[in-house]
Amino acid sequence: MLEKYIEKKLVTAVKKMGGIAAKFVSPGLDGMPDRLLLLPHGKMAFAELKAPGGKPRQLQIRRIKQLRKLGFACYVIDDDEQIGGILDEIQSS
Repeated sequence: MLEKYIEKKLVTAVKKMGGIAAKFVSPGLDGMPDRLLLLPHGKMAFAELKAPGGKPRQLQIRRIKQLRKLGFACYVIDDDEQIGGILDEIQSS
């Protein structure tokens, strides 16, 4: 299974919830997660997508830690089975 397959499933699931899974590009700030998840009722999180078993690079790990320290939810998704649980967690936060 490719990363783009997991990413497509995530985007579709977020849209079904009435949200937006924006592709996130931040010039000058490398290592930012792939997607900004904007859900109904003002819920948001960042998501880094990987192929099954894939791990974030060191820079991505540092950026994720930085975002979490600032209070943002940030997830690494490497299996489409994780998507439902993560979206439920974001909505219930």
